[in-house]
Amino acid sequence: MLELEKTFLLKKIPSQFGDSPYKEIQDIYIPWKHKTAQIRFRKTDKNYNFTKKCPTSSNNRSTQEEKTITIDHEEFDYISHFISNKITKHRYYFDYQWLTIEIDVFLDDLAGLIMADVEFPDEETKEHFQIPDFCLCEVTQDITFTWGLLCGKSYEDIEDRLKELGYEKLNIN
Repeated sequence: MLELEKTFLLKKIPSQFGDSPYKEIQDIYIPWKHKTAQIRFRKTDKNYNFTKKCPTSSNNRSTQEEKTITIDHEEFDYISHFISNKITKHRYYFDYQWLTIEIDVFLDDLAGLIMADVEFPDEETKEHFQIPDFCLCEVTQDITFTWGLLCGKSYEDIEDRLKELGYEKLNIN
């Protein structure tokens, strides 16, 4: 499956965010020396899967080839005992224009980091998408915000890069 997606840092919580539904997600990333390929195990509610993502171009992370298979609870638990690269977040599903924006509110060591992912139905929509006013900047191409490289880091570990971008720590509560 081809995934067309852009990632943004938020500068504020959207006023119309309200009671958007969310799911708690735990991601486990396998350490990988190739910084662009991502291998991930995910738990969402009682669903478990294994995903590999690879950008279709080394210069553009917004278009990736994604392969996902379903795994079971026992497989996820087994992997989680061996790999410490984990991220826990609440993913909110926020309707914006005619798209759904996934707003990730990071927990634990990355608390204060809030990012948004927008998936697009086609290349033209992706290229013409205007950054929402509640977003600070696009970070799709910034390797700092690659999920696999965020694993095992704290907010303080990435704070200098966030400050360079003008990001201020947010709290959803």
